[in-house]
Amino acid sequence: MKKILLSFVLLSLLPLLRGLGGSSLCAQTNVVTYNPGVSADGVVYYLPKTALKIAVTATRTTMHPGDFHNYAQRMLRLNDAVHSEQTQWTIDRVQMVPYGVPDTAKVYLVVLKKNTSAPLCTLTDDGILLSINAQTEKPQPAAVEEVNTRTNEKMNSRDFFNQEILSAGSELKMAELTAAEIYNIRESRSELTKGEADYMPKDGEQLKLMLAKLDEQEKALMQLFKGYADTETKTWVLTYVPEMGKEKEMLARFSDQRGLVDKDDLSGAPLYIAVTNKKTVTSGPTELTDKKLLDKVVWYNIPSQADVAIDFMGNTLVKGQMPIAQFGHQEYLTDDLFNRRATCHVWLNPVTGNIQKIEDTSLVKQ
Repeated sequence: MKKILLSFVLLSLLPLLRGLGGSSLCAQTNVVTYNPGVSADGVVYYLPKTALKIAVTATRTTMHPGDFHNYAQRMLRLNDAVHSEQTQWTIDRVQMVPYGVPDTAKVYLVVLKKNTSAPLCTLTDDGILLSINAQTEKPQPAAVEEVNTRTNEKMNSRDFFNQEILSAGSELKMAELTAAEIYNIRESRSELTKGEADYMPKDGEQLKLMLAKLDEQEKALMQLFKGYADTETKTWVLTYVPEMGKEKEMLARFSDQRGLVDKDDLSGAPLYIAVTNKKTVTSGPTELTDKKLLDKVVWYNIPSQADVAIDFMGNTLVKGQMPIAQFGHQEYLTDDLFNRRATCHVWLNPVTGNIQKIEDTSLVKQ
């Protein structure tokens, strides 16, 4: 138990270990599989699994009937007027962003030997190994987030009523007078554009302002007959971790009345994700035949490429190919690379755990 506690104490001291500057580093340390209560004390690190953040953006459009919708056909010959409230959700776009999560089956320990310094190991906040004997920036969070924006097209139509409309004694009379006002607005706009109005504007800018004002008045009054819409655009963010043997799974369901809903909610149609391993590398960990190396290696991933697609109602919304860490296998670096007074620097990919770059500064100097 003391060894387990000490391991986590050493993790908290990692920034201090980094300050040692990297002198006499990896050559004096070992890396072994971490078994709580058995392994020697050191800095625990994980290799990552590749996970996906999936952002589904959809728009809800709700159509509301206007006060005079019953007279739309008779007075304005409108065939598309809204007569009852209608709601429709539609998917706008789907995005996939890969990111790394700790693979609890691939946790190791950088062992600290007596009277030596630890190597400069950079870890993410959740313990994924990023670099050895090299500084590197921690990865930024996946650039997708849940958002919700709303717009409402409704105008205060009564602000544009004249005195005669306001004085009308019935809804029918108000509708008749409002329809007449709409026709008057259209006639005035036609006269202005033809240059036949009694009071023509002095310049083009003034004409634009007058036409814009007429358009605003007509739109506000037309809403009383045709109806108006309010819209909401929302992004849901789902997380998914691909697994061997699961090529197609349901992510969620999507309802045209409620948007994205849970997998168990039968009001929506299924939204599927398909992940096909291209088997560009063999799967399964590499075994150490020389047991003497067991405590002298640094493990890393070699990911396999996979095709990823998200489908809805028989249509592919997004697809792509990307490396997936857990579809590949593990390899290791021996401590021979770190026996030149820490001149060897290694950077690993935080999403897949594969080696991005190895640099030996002793060879560069030569």
